[in-house]
Amino acid sequence: MIVFDFISEKPLATYDDYKKTPEGGKYQLIGGEIIEMTAPTLYHQEILQNLNYYLSVFIRQNKLGKVYIAPTDVYFSKTETYQPDILILLTESLHKMQESKIDGAPDLVVEILSPSTGYYDVKYKKSVYEKFGVKEYWIVDPKDKTVEIYENSRGKFILVSELSKTDTAKSILLSGFEIELEKIF
Repeated sequence: MIVFDFISEKPLATYDDYKKTPEGGKYQLIGGEIIEMTAPTLYHQEILQNLNYYLSVFIRQNKLGKVYIAPTDVYFSKTETYQPDILILLTESLHKMQESKIDGAPDLVVEILSPSTGYYDVKYKKSVYEKFGVKEYWIVDPKDKTVEIYENSRGKFILVSELSKTDTAKSILLSGFEIELEKIF
């Protein structure tokens, strides 16, 4: 199916087009455009591994659901499919799991900023996450060693915490989860 961007009148890529990208590639379908992402830095990967470790242990110990890391496709609409750095599906959302993608909003999303994705993570994807009902959104900035935590309240993200490297991040959604940011940076 061809979808048109009525502002520019050019055809938009759809999920069917996105599925034709090479397996294992780092692509995202953002606003009807297939975007190829560059490989993340080693520091980005270190932060990802550290945060994933603590979240995964907490989720498993408390039997709350599942944690996935990129590249895991999250389908929002025909023109929006992302690969968040970390996503969490709580038990009541596990029905969204399909063979090759998550169909719908995860409960919690973490994006670690990088030069190739920072704009999308902070602006465009954030508004899509908000609209489709991601309950909690973390934006991790490796350069400034900061974390912003947003809670979705009635379809709008509200900034709950703005933290620096010496602070402790606490999840709103995952009662009891907290992490000293020095452990991830």
